[in-house]
Amino acid sequence: MSEPVYVGIDVAKRTFEVAATGQAQTFSLGNDEAGHARLCQLLAPLSPRLVLLEATGGYEQDLALALSAAGLRVSVINPRQARDFARCMGKLAKTDRIDAQALRGFAALLDAQGHEPRMLADEQQRELTSLVVRRRQLVAMLVAERQRLALAHPKAKPSILRIMATIAEQLNDLDGQLKEHVLAHHADLAALLTSVKGVGPTTASTLLAQLPELGQLHRKQITSLVGLAPINRDSGTLRGQRHIFGARADVRRVLFVAALVGTRFNPVLKAFYARLLAAGKPKKVALLACMHAQAVGHLERYRSHQVAWAQRTGLT
Repeated sequence: MSEPVYVGIDVAKRTFEVAATGQAQTFSLGNDEAGHARLCQLLAPLSPRLVLLEATGGYEQDLALALSAAGLRVSVINPRQARDFARCMGKLAKTDRIDAQALRGFAALLDAQGHEPRMLADEQQRELTSLVVRRRQLVAMLVAERQRLALAHPKAKPSILRIMATIAEQLNDLDGQLKEHVLAHHADLAALLTSVKGVGPTTASTLLAQLPELGQLHRKQITSLVGLAPINRDSGTLRGQRHIFGARADVRRVLFVAALVGTRFNPVLKAFYARLLAAGKPKKVALLACMHAQAVGHLERYRSHQVAWAQRTGLT
C-alpha cells in the first residue's frame, strides 16, 4: 500500500509555500487564482488525506475554497496550534519552508487522531460574517472617539464629533444590511434566537455568523467550542481554580451581555442566577453558568426547531 499523502501550506499575502509527503523540498506559488489552480492541478493526482493551512487573517480563504472546490479534504487551523506543534518538534526557527513542513507533520497527526475538518463557510455565511466583523470594528472606533472627546482640546472636539457622526451613520447603514441579510437567509432561526429574553439582533447575528455549528454538536461540544467550559488546573496534589479562555471570544462576549440582560429580565435565568448566588457562588461564576445555560438553551431550541421542521416537511 502506498504511503498516505499529507500537505501543509504556509500562506502569505502574495505567495504560499507547500510541503507534501514524499517530497524533500517545498515549493512556492503565487497566492492568486493562477497559483490556486496550479496547486489543485498538482495535488489532484496525489489524493492527499488532508491539506492543512493555518489562518492568516483571511489570506488563506480563497486558497482553502479553491482546494475544497477541487474535492480535496481541507482544514484551516489556529496559527497558535501550528506554532506550538512546531516548537514541540524542536523547530524553534520560523521560515515559510519550516512552517509548511510543520503543518505537513501536524496534518498527519491530526488525521491519525480522527480530526474532522470544519466545514468551510459558503458565500452567504462569509457575507454575514464580514458584516458582523465590520460592525464590531465600527463600534470599537466609536468607543475610541468617545474616550478621546472627554479629554480633547476644544479646538479638536468638532473634528471628533464629525467622525463620531459619520461612524454612527455607517453603523445605522450596516445594521440595515444585517437585518436584510438575516431576514433573507436566516429568518426562522433568527426569530427563534431572539425569542429568548436578553438575545437581541446583534447577539443573534453574531451567533449565526460565528457559530454555524449550532444544532450540529451536543451540549459539551458547543460550550467547549465557545470557550465556556472551565479548564482544569490540577497536577499532583495541586487543585487549581478553573478558568475559561481561548476558543471563540467574540461569541463569548455577546453571550456575556445577553446573560447579563437575561439575569434581570429572563425569569428562568434570573431564578437560576439568584439560586447560585444564594449558594455562595461568586457573581462572575454565576454569570458564567448563565452563559453556559444560554448556549445549551440555544442548542436545544435549534434542535427542536429542526425536528419540528422535519415533521412538517415529512422528512422524519
